[in-house]
Amino acid sequence: MTDSKYFTTNKKGEIFELKAELNNKKKEKRKEAVKKVIAAMTMGKHVSSLFPDVVNCMQTDNLELKKLVYLYLMNYAKSQPDMAIMAVNSFVKDCEDPNPLIRALAVRTMGCIRVDKITEYLCDPLRKCLKDEDPMRKTAAVCMAKLHDINAQMMEGQGFLDSLRDLIADLNSMVVANAVAALSEISESHPNSNLLDLNPQNINKLLTALNECTEWGQIFILDCLSNYNPKDDREAQSICEWVTPRLSHVNSAVVLSAVKVLMKFLELLPKDSDYYNMLLKKLAPPLITLLSGEPEVQYVTLRNINLIVQKRPEILKQEIKVFLVKYNNPIYVKLEKLDIMIRLASQANIALVLAELKEYATEVDIDFVRKAVRAIGRCAIKVEQSAERCVSTLLDLIQTKVNYVVQEAIVIIWDISKYPNKYESIIATLCENLDSLEEPGARAAMIWIVGEYAERIDNADELLESFLEGFHDESTQVQLTLLTAIVKLFLKKPSEMQELVQQVLSLATQDSDNPDLDQGYIYWRLLSMDPVTAKEVVLSEKPLISEETDLIEPTLLDEIICHIVSLYHKPPNAFVEGSHGIHHKHLPIHHGSTDAGDSPVGTTTATNLEQPQVIPSQGIGMAPGGYVAPKAVWLPAVKAKGLEISGTFTHHQGHIYMEMNFTNKALQHMTDFTIQFNKNSFGVIPSTPLAVQTPLMPNQSIDVSLPLNTLGPVMKMEPLNNLQVTVKNNIDVFCFSCLIPLNVLFVEDGKMECQVFLATWKDIPNENELQFQIKKCHLNADTVSSKLQNNNVYTIAKRNVEGQDMLYQSLKLTNGIWIMAELCIQPGNPNYTLSLKCRTPEVSLYIYQIYDSILEN
Repeated sequence: MTDSKYFTTNKKGEIFELKAELNNKKKEKRKEAVKKVIAAMTMGKHVSSLFPDVVNCMQTDNLELKKLVYLYLMNYAKSQPDMAIMAVNSFVKDCEDPNPLIRALAVRTMGCIRVDKITEYLCDPLRKCLKDEDPMRKTAAVCMAKLHDINAQMMEGQGFLDSLRDLIADLNSMVVANAVAALSEISESHPNSNLLDLNPQNINKLLTALNECTEWGQIFILDCLSNYNPKDDREAQSICEWVTPRLSHVNSAVVLSAVKVLMKFLELLPKDSDYYNMLLKKLAPPLITLLSGEPEVQYVTLRNINLIVQKRPEILKQEIKVFLVKYNNPIYVKLEKLDIMIRLASQANIALVLAELKEYATEVDIDFVRKAVRAIGRCAIKVEQSAERCVSTLLDLIQTKVNYVVQEAIVIIWDISKYPNKYESIIATLCENLDSLEEPGARAAMIWIVGEYAERIDNADELLESFLEGFHDESTQVQLTLLTAIVKLFLKKPSEMQELVQQVLSLATQDSDNPDLDQGYIYWRLLSMDPVTAKEVVLSEKPLISEETDLIEPTLLDEIICHIVSLYHKPPNAFVEGSHGIHHKHLPIHHGSTDAGDSPVGTTTATNLEQPQVIPSQGIGMAPGGYVAPKAVWLPAVKAKGLEISGTFTHHQGHIYMEMNFTNKALQHMTDFTIQFNKNSFGVIPSTPLAVQTPLMPNQSIDVSLPLNTLGPVMKMEPLNNLQVTVKNNIDVFCFSCLIPLNVLFVEDGKMECQVFLATWKDIPNENELQFQIKKCHLNADTVSSKLQNNNVYTIAKRNVEGQDMLYQSLKLTNGIWIMAELCIQPGNPNYTLSLKCRTPEVSLYIYQIYDSILEN
């Protein structure tokens, strides 16, 4: 009979019986009793009262029984530390046992028992372990990592760190792998120390061990190799040659770890070399092979392929058929494949991609269908030559009359309208489906199209007027679009549309208390004071739409590539608790690729730049001197039935908080407060439910600190830092908007290396550089650096040019966007020049505003 019988008993009052069996003179009876105790412990029963009786069973030469007793000790020693001391003598005795397996088991268990008194007895057996046979040295390496976690001071004081480093030169490959794993774990708590001492000699030892150790040992060694920066392309090629055979390994984790190493070292290889091109060809087959595994393995692989095709699309550009969706794929696999298909779409394969997407639009999963229709629009924007074919495909889908397909297709055609005077012929077909539109997005898209092409639609005024009848019942998005569309129509046909534009302006201003419709006042003033300027503003040329808006920012992508096998597409510090100890990795810069002439620091090299003398920030989060915007009234009592909410945002110890004051100005008490955020540009959401001490009595005020995180859904807002909030209580539901000061979204790891700063500044187009003036500031360069560093804006370098202090700075937002700054300070001149450069220049204005606020404060 199998051991499963121990997990099926429902007997009550068995502790007394187990106690008797554990003290039985017969070994088999004691072994059976310990098995029952372990089974009860596994099922959650409290069997700690048997601790002395189980410890007595340690005195045996039966290896299976000893393992069971050790398992019990590991589970209960922390809750029974005084009784755990009873086992010390047995542990010490087992560490001297002639059987190496028992010796290793004893040392391993002592390392797992997190009791200080037992840890004190671990040092001598551990020191002997390091000179023992193979199983012992393997165990000792892992045990030292556990000892460091329990008592780092003791471990370093006893010289175990040096002993652990010496194990990298061990002749047994598994000892080497375990030593690497232990040093890697320890180095996470010492990010600035060089514990692994990665030099060419040690790298050669690791590469030799790579061929002989187990698959999990190979993963540890490959992860370690990914942290090494070869001195030249010859050394990088040599390492790649050792690592390449791992691509054919049966373990998917080994394959992905090998891909990570090769992706990093590709940066150092000459792009025109034969080996570089051969390596690119070798990377595709193992990734494709992983896609034939279980759905979970497929998903992990696809998430990493998504990163790889953003960095090096040429690796898989010929393999698009692999990413065609199968009928039996889980939805999470389908969505990833769909995204990768669009990234690989080109003029050569667009016919295949569109045929597939059209087929996907007939699926039963509505969310997948919507994304498939959306993908057709992305194809039209990405492969401009195929736009006409994409529009034709969308029109075919509109003819299906399937409601959600029609609505999604109309929204996409709205986007494709960036091509002027090209697709007006389809407007009639779109207008036929006007009555079937229910979703705000689709209605807004159709209204925009009618307003944009009003001169080509005979009954444009009637179509727009039909929406006015239920103006106040429409969503804010539809209302704003309708307002703009009618203003456009008026500017195109001023004599005929006088009455209609008066009507919509009255609805948006005089008849509405929605602050989001204040745009109506702007239009009203523009039209009444300067119609020519109004025409230039409202009918201005539309900017081209870029399909690559969902690409990861290149600097962040380089960091994530170094952490491949990342499902979140974020570096570990973004989602791992205690991430301040994590070493941030970046792809190496190929020597000779940086042209200093285009860099912000001219011909000065990174090595001779003057390092800034700034005060280091305290702790993990912003220093106490971080800027906090003054509190503002977000929700006046007159608009919220007596509830007034004022507040601001703060950043402290690596966390964001919404500091609010709730005041009850009504005549009745308030209870049951909840809060919810709308989608916003930075994914800001509450980390915990709103905790308001209730009831909130009349004329009573209370301060509430709400922790926030940035893991929520993202939608671009206007302005970019706008946050729409809904608060509910026992009286009603209230909505308001507030602006997030961007400095609370500056993360702690925003300091670029000098070389990375130089290369990134050069790589970003010059048109992305914007200049601003900071006026009436009377601070010197060091004070400016200090104030900005208190807000996680880091000075990379400082130099003096013709009497002017030049500060080169970097910062990073929570969504991974890097911003680089050049601040020019001339002594005696209160006006500073701030130059900002980033890949998403629309954030630059908001960064300037917060610079101004920090320095003015």
